[in-house]
Amino acid sequence: QVQLVESGGGLVQAGGSLRLSCTASDGTFSRYAMGWFRQIPLKEREFVAAITWIGGSTHYADSAEGRFTISRDSAKNTLYLQMNSLQPEDTAVYYCTKDRLAWGQGTQVTVAS
Repeated sequence: QVQLVESGGGLVQAGGSLRLSCTASDGTFSRYAMGWFRQIPLKEREFVAAITWIGGSTHYADSAEGRFTISRDSAKNTLYLQMNSLQPEDTAVYYCTKDRLAWGQGTQVTVAS
C-alpha cells in the first residue's frame, strides 16, 4: 500500500500563498491520476484539483480555478499544490490522493483575515 505524506500547510494571512507537497512512497505515482481534496469539520471532503497521468491535464474546482495550480514531479514522486490569493474560506485540512485509492494524512491550512 502506497503511503502519501503531505507537507507545506500552515498559517497565512489573507492574500498570501502556500505550496503544499505530497510525496508518494512508491514509484507508481506517475501512472495514476493524482489530486487534492480539502475538508472542514462537519462537512464532506471536497475536490480541489486533479492532474491526469496521461498528458498531465489539470482540473480544478470553481473555487480553486485561477488561484491554485496543481503540478507533479514524477522523478521525485511528488505532487504539488501552489495556492495563491488565499482567503479565509480556504481554511481546511488538505489531503492528497492517488486516484482516490490512497490518501495522505492531511495538512492543515489556516488563512487569517
